[in-house]
Amino acid sequence: QVQVAESGGGLVQAGGSRRLFCTVSELTFENYNMGWFRQAPGKEREGVSCINWSGDSTYYADSVKGRFTISRDNANNTLSLQMNNLQPEDTAMYYCAAVSRWGGGSSCRRESYEYGHWGAGIQVTVSS
Repeated sequence: QVQVAESGGGLVQAGGSRRLFCTVSELTFENYNMGWFRQAPGKEREGVSCINWSGDSTYYADSVKGRFTISRDNANNTLSLQMNNLQPEDTAMYYCAAVSRWGGGSSCRRESYEYGHWGAGIQVTVSS
């Protein structure tokens, strides 16, 4: 059974940095497009960033562009999200998700409905 697990969350002060990690098992990581999503209390889940299977296509939501960087290490089955200059509005549960590269184009997948494998989520709290 595919398992997706996030790590690296926690409490950080405004202006600080945090790096999230996502590991997957029971699938061939290099054949999967990956994404990060987040959901704040009382709000809908939103796409934060995505990266395609090879790493040459990425996407960032306008709210995080220039502050967050997504990357992947296919040799170690690991996805990362480097978050800099964090702000209180970045406080949310962050989710990692995976979708097969087959059947789609070369770009990464931006919409949550496209993803079939999800982690349980990890909390990131930014204090002002």
